[in-house]
Amino acid sequence: MEELAEEAGITVRTLRFYRERGLIQPPRREGRIAWYDDHHLARLRTITGLLERGHTLNGIADLAATFDSGRDVAEVLGLGEPTEETPVRLTPEQLADYFAGEATAENLSAAMELGYLGTDGDTIVHISRRLLEASSELVRAGVPLASVLSAGRLVREHADALAELCVRVLRTHTADTGQDQLRSLAHAVVDAELSMALDRRLRDEGAPADGSHRTDAGADSGGPGRTPADSDATRERAPADGGGPRGRAPAVGKAPREHAPPGHGA
Repeated sequence: MEELAEEAGITVRTLRFYRERGLIQPPRREGRIAWYDDHHLARLRTITGLLERGHTLNGIADLAATFDSGRDVAEVLGLGEPTEETPVRLTPEQLADYFAGEATAENLSAAMELGYLGTDGDTIVHISRRLLEASSELVRAGVPLASVLSAGRLVREHADALAELCVRVLRTHTADTGQDQLRSLAHAVVDAELSMALDRRLRDEGAPADGSHRTDAGADSGGPGRTPADSDATRERAPADGGGPRGRAPAVGKAPREHAPPGHGA
């Protein structure tokens, strides 16, 4: 124990406290000798690193329990299966740096349940560099990690359905399609459809609240750029002295009121 404490840069008293809190695993015993190994040292260095990043001992204990109960990396990655994704090996401190205060035991447990994270001894493995970086960017933009993971669960469901559809169609009609060609064709279709869907969604968010299109103000109801809603607004402003028929155009410079676009949701 004295040797381990010295290697970790902590006191024996602190080491005993960590053992009592369950932050490190018990040593391997041979008679009256207690053997500590590199895994104990790595865990102690992780605890020190997380404390320096502002985590509490209670939070670190929860994280340690989450790591210890996590699925093995071989199970998460399905080793031997083809993949286009690049796994990323991380220390717990590095993972905490990616997600700042969002790297809680609850969020990490959800990520492990989704299959985003696996454990390999004292190392954490993220299944995809692209997902890791995108998730981190979303958190830095202000999206809570819990919301990112919840959305990821829904995306996973839709992605599985799309993958099943693509494979079924191509296998049914082109049984000799290779895996590389199948992936390329599926990517092309899904990427293009997602791009157009985003175009439609963003365009709809910018439309006026009543569903009408913005037009040139002051145009006659029969002229270009005029809508029925604009004509109604003009008739409502017609003078009350009978000086002209209903539908008389407003005075110059008094354009029909435009509807304000709706506010954008988060």
